[in-house]
Amino acid sequence: MTYDLSGGARPDKPTAYKKTPGAVRQGGSLSIKPASWIRKMALEHRMIEPFADRQVREGVISFGLSSYGYDFRVADEFRVFEGGNSEIIDPKNIDRKNYTDFKGDVCVIPPNSYVIARTVEYFRIPRNILTICFGKSTYARCGILVNVTPFEPEWEGYATIGISNTAPKPAKIYANEGIGQIIFLEADEVCEISYADKKGKYQAQKDITFPKIDK
Repeated sequence: MTYDLSGGARPDKPTAYKKTPGAVRQGGSLSIKPASWIRKMALEHRMIEPFADRQVREGVISFGLSSYGYDFRVADEFRVFEGGNSEIIDPKNIDRKNYTDFKGDVCVIPPNSYVIARTVEYFRIPRNILTICFGKSTYARCGILVNVTPFEPEWEGYATIGISNTAPKPAKIYANEGIGQIIFLEADEVCEISYADKKGKYQAQKDITFPKIDK
């Protein structure tokens, strides 16, 4: 199955809107960025690569540009938790022997277990932007929960995703299809210290990354 994702930038129609009564904030504020801004940043500044200029929906779990966000995809590389080598999961000391590597179009998560995966997309977040990520409701309706932490200012890389199967039955995850949505929030002031400034431990990650603890 192939998709035409080559759509270029196009002028957007002007939008009229009203201020919500009582919406004035004290101090700093955040604004949600629309599709036109996401498109411009992706095409001109490589904020999202590869970039789908529209929502792809036919026969797949949807992904691509939406009105105020972007639905990202899960890649075909997974680390499936088996849990046979230890009784406790310790985020400070992960036993990699508990995970089985899998590559394929469909990954099956065992009952009450989880996998670690990564996004298809490589992200480059501007210095004045913070993102919030949510799992897609298509999976949530099946008891499959997706966790991705916010992308901090000037973070870049493939995002590592935790996907949990809370159901008592095995669950399918479809590679190269939608897994979650990201919303871009612009601050009214640039941050003092970005993720790049502090040399964050997950900066520019290329693979599925296990937890790291600073020493």
